[in-house]
Amino acid sequence: MPKLSVIVPFFNVQQYAPDTLRSLRLNARPDFEFILVDDHSTDETPAILERAAEELSGVAQVRLVRHDRNGGLATARNTGLDAASGEYLTFLDGDDWLAPGYLTQLVSAIEELGCDFIRTDHVQTTARARTVHRVPHGRRWEVLDPREAILPANRTTSVDYAYAWAGAYHRRLLERGLLHFTDGLRTAEDRPWIWKLHREADSFAVVSLLGVFYRRGVASSLTQIGDARQLDFIRAFDQVIEETAADPDAARLLPKAVRTYCAIIDHHLSDEAKWEPAVARQLRSLAAAAMQRMPQDALGDVLDTMDLRRSARLRRLRRRITTAKAAA
Repeated sequence: MPKLSVIVPFFNVQQYAPDTLRSLRLNARPDFEFILVDDHSTDETPAILERAAEELSGVAQVRLVRHDRNGGLATARNTGLDAASGEYLTFLDGDDWLAPGYLTQLVSAIEELGCDFIRTDHVQTTARARTVHRVPHGRRWEVLDPREAILPANRTTSVDYAYAWAGAYHRRLLERGLLHFTDGLRTAEDRPWIWKLHREADSFAVVSLLGVFYRRGVASSLTQIGDARQLDFIRAFDQVIEETAADPDAARLLPKAVRTYCAIIDHHLSDEAKWEPAVARQLRSLAAAAMQRMPQDALGDVLDTMDLRRSARLRRLRRRITTAKAAA
């Protein structure tokens, strides 16, 4: 069994894939497994991966998997999970890269702590700018209950730091069904995933490792494109609400889920200029309907405690469907 499986989806990233693959080579060990998933790229990415798989096979275990149609990041990661055989697992996106030797440090950390999963800091890169982003949890190198790290509701917590590639995960989580993503989600795929992990895993820790470089501002990234695929955040957060509502501790956890959902809705509404006009209208309609589906007591409390600007915008949206129903 490999010590670590690294799952790396690629889709039309010919400009960035060489850096990603070079960083894997600088992290390679014979007991590491690199699973390269080509999500039906239409540029030169497949040829780049073919060459890299051959080169990497001399220093690590490599599997190259190709999709016959594009399924999105969540589906590509699931393909990698299904192929992975490592004792530990981690992720990397096809346009990001790793510092040399980082994966060995990652494995040493999770083995030393003996927990289900660990979370790490990362470096965000935009052009030549570098910014360190830290896990929003103060206690480090200490095994903790992941459920307790969901709260408090009114602060940024570990479930808001949803990057799947910022950490490592023991295989027992895969065997318990806690590592797969919601198939077909085109955006916000990490949100139901991180909530499920924190609700259902037994132990986790935050470690002060800095070795993942996350590239922002990529023109082909969905975060840069205002088309209908971005509206999948509604489906993602509906899943968070539904699954959290079924949790035995729902009364305590739901306010955090509702507050986060409202904050994400407000974020998208405040950035309407990036949306295609028809998609912007669809956004307002879907978001208003989503607010009607939320637990209304929790929603009322959230709107009462949000800042006035965000609260006013969300209340106007909430009234949109209420008024439409009354008119009907």
